[in-house]
Formats: sequence, structure tokens, C-alpha cells
Amino acid sequence: MVITTRTGQDHGVVASRHPESILHVDLDAFYASVEVQKDPSLAGKAVVVGGTGNRGVVASASYEARRFGVTSAMPVVRARRLAPDAVFVAPDFDAYRTYSNRFREVLLSYTPLVEPIALDEAFLDVGGAGRLFGDPEAIGRRIRRDVSTALGFSCSVGVAPNKFLAKLASEHAKPDGLVVVDHRRVREFLDPLPVGALWGAGEKTVDSLHRLGIRTVGDLGAVPAAVLRPVLGEAQTAHLTNLAIGADDRGVVPYEAPKSVSHEETFGHDIDDDVAILREILSLSRRVGARLREEGYAARTVVLKVRLANFTTLTRSRTLSSPTDVGTDLNQVAGDLYRALPGTGRRVRLLGVQATGLQPAGAHQLALLTAGRWGDLERAVDRIERRFGPGTAVPATLVGREERAGPGNPRGRPVDPTRPDERDARRTGEALESGGQGSA
Repeated sequence: MVITTRTGQDHGVVASRHPESILHVDLDAFYASVEVQKDPSLAGKAVVVGGTGNRGVVASASYEARRFGVTSAMPVVRARRLAPDAVFVAPDFDAYRTYSNRFREVLLSYTPLVEPIALDEAFLDVGGAGRLFGDPEAIGRRIRRDVSTALGFSCSVGVAPNKFLAKLASEHAKPDGLVVVDHRRVREFLDPLPVGALWGAGEKTVDSLHRLGIRTVGDLGAVPAAVLRPVLGEAQTAHLTNLAIGADDRGVVPYEAPKSVSHEETFGHDIDDDVAILREILSLSRRVGARLREEGYAARTVVLKVRLANFTTLTRSRTLSSPTDVGTDLNQVAGDLYRALPGTGRRVRLLGVQATGLQPAGAHQLALLTAGRWGDLERAVDRIERRFGPGTAVPATLVGREERAGPGNPRGRPVDPTRPDERDARRTGEALESGGQGSA
């Protein structure tokens, strides 16, 4: 590992831009850390965040839980076996968004060039912040201090010449550390790493490289591209060989519009009643519509996702004649998509509703007029819930159905520590997807 600090000077001339001006900041065990802030009695304990039931996966685990081998994306049943005394907590996405906003405010106090890639991580370009705050390493240390003060827990920071190296550096800094990759010693940092550390090197690609005897980034850099092309193809070969020498010309994008808004629900037991399934689709559609209005977008396409008991996943979509942010509209389409699925007697394990083809809300004022009373009604419900809390106003169809705070987790239900919770690693229950890289 290369940890160095540059002076920002070269041949006695102050550089206009420091060579290592890209930072990647990643909050440590974010969901679990937020839960500890909410309930200080959890401090020092093995905490696992997920949803109720035994079917889901771990969303986040405190470092105390990770010592038992619990990791993000691990099945909840296995996590319970590894850490039977851990405290399993239901996800609270409202709290996570609140802490994420505080995190964003800290980063924006140093530079406007902040590219969020998840609730708990972001890239920064601090090339123009040196006069105010010092060199990039100094800025990274200040950010770590400010995050601790504002959020109450730690973050890890990578400082490097580009986004790829900064992300790798922050991973090496975890937990609660800072790593700087000097631009003159990039190969020294990269060469010992496993090839799986390269972005885009998935399991199949890594297996193919291993069959060629390539196990480290250094091994990959020593193999001629002509050897790799028949195995990986032209595009993948060019991509990985560039990363193997630390080349990444992507800039920090301060804002990228989301590509979709979605909600999914994994059920504690399979549902085989169409009436109950359509009720769940209505609930999911309402939540997606509320998120669209909250974020200021309308959607052109509705996607329904159905995972059956045998793990077969069916996905259907339909594009609307005009964009909408009304849950009733989304539900009408999603319900029709479900009814059109082939076969009968389906046992459903998971449902998801996704809105894609997003447009800024201001671009569909005519659609607002045509939405009529349903749009007005749902906006009134938004105001009621902002004042009195989620679930205070629901359609009659959903009366008696508990509103859920996350996949499989009824809002407000006490958490039984003997029953692990479930949520996907970082984005299962509620996703505002921007297409960026993310990590758990």
C-alpha cells in the first residue's frame, strides 16, 4: 500500500492543480452506524440491519458483527447462524436519508463538485479548493473530522489522481482511515491487488483470467492485449488493461438525474392469492408515486417485477402516453401487467414496482391537469403524511394492512432480536437509482 503526501509543488513552482485531487468518501457501516446513533445502547454490539423474516439478505452489519463473518448481501439465515447473539434491526430509510443529507452538506462545504453514488458515498473533485482548505490529504482529514462531528460516526477517505484509484484507496482505508495514492507510484499500489478489484471484472471474467494464470493486477498488466482479446473481447480487454495501469479519464459529475425510482417487497411467506398480490402492488405503486413527487419527477414507463417461489423472476413493462407521478396511474398499469402474466396459481415471493423514463415534474404540467382528482388527492395525502407521519392516510383497500418500513418489515412493529431482518445489500427496499457505482 502506498500512503504518501505531496507538497503541491513541482520544481519550485506551485501547481495550479494537485495531481491527487479526486477524493472518494465512504461512510463506515452506514445503516448500522445510523441505528447506533438512534439507539446508543447498541454501541459496541454486533448489529445487523435487514428486514423481518428469514428470506432476505443483510443490508449492513456493524464491524462487531463482521468479526463473526457477517457481510452485506449475506442471507439472513446464515447471518443468524454466524452471530446468534447479534441485534437484528429493521431498516429505517427515512433516517438514512436524513443522515445522508447531512453527509452531503459536509462535502459541499468543501467543493461544489460532489458526485453522490449512494446514500453513503460520493466522489469529490477538490482541485480548486487548495487555497481555502489545503492539499487534498488535508481536505480528506478535515472531512473525516467534520463527518464525525455532524453524524456521530466515522468515514473512510481515498485520495488519488482519478475516481477508480480513489475508490480503491477508500476501500483500503476502511474502517475509519485515509489512504493517498501518489500519481507517481500507481503501479506499486495496483500491482499486488487481485484482478477482481478492477471495476467490471465480475466472477466469470475473473474465472477466465485465472485460467490464463492471471491472478493479480500486475499479472494482467504484463499480458499482451492480443492474448486477452480472444478470451475477453475487444471492449473488455481495453477497459481492464487501462484500469490495470490506473487510467481513468472520467470526471466528477456534480449531479446526475436518477434513472428510476422503485420499491420492492420480499414477503415472509409466499403469497398465492391474487387479491392480496394486487393489494401489495397498490401499496408499492403508492410508495413509488410518493417518491416521484418528493424527488420532483414523473415517469413514462412502469415496470413490474415478480419473483416466484421457485426463484423465477418475471419482469414486464409498459410505456405510458404521458408521464405521471400519481400512484393510482402506476397501480393501474402494474396491476394490468400482473393480470396479463401467463399461468395461474402463482406463489409469489417478491414484488417490485419501478418507474423509469423519468422527466422533471415541470415538464409534464399538462399531465397534471389530466390527472384530475386522483393527483390532487395523492398530493393531499402527501401533506397529511408529512404532518402526521407515514401511513396516517391510506386507501380503503389497504386498511388493515400494515405499512412497511422496509422489505418485509411492518412500520412500527417491535423488532424481535431472535428474528433477523432482511433488506438487500444497500438498495433492496427503496431505490433511487442514479446508475453510479455503489458499495455496502
